[in-house]
Amino acid sequence: MATSSSFYRYHAFLSFRGADTRKAFTDHLYSALQRAGIHSFRDDDEIVRGTNIAQELQKAIRESPISIIVFSKSYACSRWCLNELARIMEQKNSKGHLVLPVFYDVDPSEVRKQSGSFAEAFAKHVVEQKMDKVEEWQKALNDVADLGGMVLGDQYESQFIQSIVEEIGKMLDHTALSVASGGVGIPYRVRHLNMWLKDGSNDVDVALLCGEGGIGKTTVARVAYNLNFYRFQGSSFLEDIRATYEQSDGILQLQRKLVLDIQRGNETKTTYISTEEGRSKIKHIVCCKRVLIVFDDVKHLNQLNAILGNRDWCYPGSKIIITTRNKHLLEAQEIPHTVFEIELLDKYEGMEIFNSHAFGEAHPI
Repeated sequence: MATSSSFYRYHAFLSFRGADTRKAFTDHLYSALQRAGIHSFRDDDEIVRGTNIAQELQKAIRESPISIIVFSKSYACSRWCLNELARIMEQKNSKGHLVLPVFYDVDPSEVRKQSGSFAEAFAKHVVEQKMDKVEEWQKALNDVADLGGMVLGDQYESQFIQSIVEEIGKMLDHTALSVASGGVGIPYRVRHLNMWLKDGSNDVDVALLCGEGGIGKTTVARVAYNLNFYRFQGSSFLEDIRATYEQSDGILQLQRKLVLDIQRGNETKTTYISTEEGRSKIKHIVCCKRVLIVFDDVKHLNQLNAILGNRDWCYPGSKIIITTRNKHLLEAQEIPHTVFEIELLDKYEGMEIFNSHAFGEAHPI
């Protein structure tokens, strides 16, 4: 299944009933995910005081490719949890958001049929809430239970948590942009870049994706980014640098986005006075963690230097991808790099695109 969002701030969104599991199971799960390099949204860590909590939670769901829903005995007692679940399932149905239900101390049938402790909770909701809201919650519970998921049963919690982490890792491996499934020739063109991103190098490596305008460089970079971003401790995709750079505060905009992305949105001060201050901040945050950064549509080398400053600032094992029309972009400064030339579609791929638009399928009978 593919997701339709281009880039993500988190790897996974954690939905849980705080009174049941915040300081025990969910905390242990969150820590295990973090150790595995899977950055997860947890409301008590990520929401800034003074912000609209409901809006921030919905935003975090959109900015995560996967939601992990921890069902516990009093999950259904919380209208907050049920509303959150409804938004998650809405995102799943409309955007291809992935969902992993985790049945901690309840059976999937209790969730599906609203029996046991869930029946007690809904007996109150029917009295206190509007019927359309209750029905929305019931449908969300029924639909999420039908997904299957993972059941604790009589397992040790430590083993169960490890299984969840491994499953999320597999789901992230298969998470790519919707453009990958609909883009003719894209999987083939991504393959070599994907291998480069997984080569295990401890150097700060640079890849140059070059080719004519409109040939699909950005699409290839997007797919490769979403297949691999979770392998790094920080990541950022800076789109359309050529156009943004021309704006009066374009460099500062790009620097702020880079800092916010790498810091997972936790940076409090991003109102830099100068690009030098921005570069100083960037140097401070990229020197201590492995990062994946994509600079999209770079025209001149000075655009790159204005944002990042120096690739040697980056921590060993970091990867930098640059999309450009100029295959000689990095030669003046003799920066070591790998070139990936994105070629024009061949006649068979061109025919697939024509058939897809004309007949709705690549290979009509």
